[in-house]
Amino acid sequence: MQSSRPASFEVPPTAGLPPRWRDLSPFGDADLAHRAAQFLHAESVQVECSGTASLVVALTAMHRLSGRRAVVVPAYTCPLVALAVAHCGLELRVCDLAPDGIDLDPAGLSALCDRDTLAIVPTHLAGRVADVDAAIAAAGRCGAFVVEDAAQALGARRCGRPVGLDGDAGFFSLAVGKGLTTYEGGLLVARDAALRAQFARVAREIAPRRLGWELRRSLELFGYHLFYRPSLLRYAYGAPLRRALGRGDPVAAVGDDFSPPIPLHTLGRWRQAVGARAFVRLADFLAAGAERARRRKARLARMPGIAVVDDRAGDEGTWPFLLLRLPDAARRDAALDLLWRAGVGVSRLFIHALPDYGYLAGIVGEHDVPNARAFAATTLTVSNSPWLGDEDFEAICAALASICHGA
Repeated sequence: MQSSRPASFEVPPTAGLPPRWRDLSPFGDADLAHRAAQFLHAESVQVECSGTASLVVALTAMHRLSGRRAVVVPAYTCPLVALAVAHCGLELRVCDLAPDGIDLDPAGLSALCDRDTLAIVPTHLAGRVADVDAAIAAAGRCGAFVVEDAAQALGARRCGRPVGLDGDAGFFSLAVGKGLTTYEGGLLVARDAALRAQFARVAREIAPRRLGWELRRSLELFGYHLFYRPSLLRYAYGAPLRRALGRGDPVAAVGDDFSPPIPLHTLGRWRQAVGARAFVRLADFLAAGAERARRRKARLARMPGIAVVDDRAGDEGTWPFLLLRLPDAARRDAALDLLWRAGVGVSRLFIHALPDYGYLAGIVGEHDVPNARAFAATTLTVSNSPWLGDEDFEAICAALASICHGA
């Protein structure tokens, strides 16, 4: 694709909140849990070392309360969700997606729920707002918990209410690329005070202080502040991406190559203070991203063959990127051949449906999930970073139009 952008300029695949050096100040203190609770309008928020750790804490606590073992998750979601269920020694049940969307298939969900169902995990994928009501209804029929996976949706609102608060519990990720970051970090909320107390007890037991991990994450957070700028992302993100694509490894290219064990430790006070200071900028940043996405969705809506995955009326998701669905896998792949290496923030979300990751075979098993597989095969993402200028966005649109012409 043609662009007047400098060759050294790399757009990130997601709209991360640009860091500021003063956030790293070692002086003073700031309460991340308090800032997060204010932002989410939650009674309290528990801080964990990652979104995955938050899920591990929640599932461990719920299992101790109920004794049940089965956890129902979408067939298209982050592989870390499957690893978290396995970490807890629980049974993973994979539910296909509803046709043409991110929600759990209602019939499949009903068939998977029984007296051993511990939790259902609806996922606010890619900042979009999922149908939590269906999960709540299914859980009510079998006595299960609902855990909202809002890892990619901090700041999204469902019918005017922050996501993560309608189920029994919800969790958010503060990893890089999710908006505000502490270079790994998680927020865990629960509706019931007794459940919150159980979460706190479990976290104290399974996530102790680990100086080595905290030192590593602190250095990574400093490196993020250094490299998260268009002039340096080519080295920190672009070069590894193109190396992975060059050896034919898309899983590594998007960072889906996870492996156990899941790190469990406290999130240190300095990184918490960094996150708390950044929180004061988050609402305005998300609002600007929503306006930018609104304009670009309108542009894409005029293009035959391109569908933007969007929210229902009354819901307001966040927009780390625009998740696009193309008519078929062949044209999606053709678009990626043109755009993925071009440095303009075009990428993929998760490469496979959960049953198709080789390293998850012993955890997930074989499942017939045609909707999830079709979703994985026909979608790509376009960054909603403020660093993706209008000229590059128009070049992306032109490339997509040339590929989808006549769709």
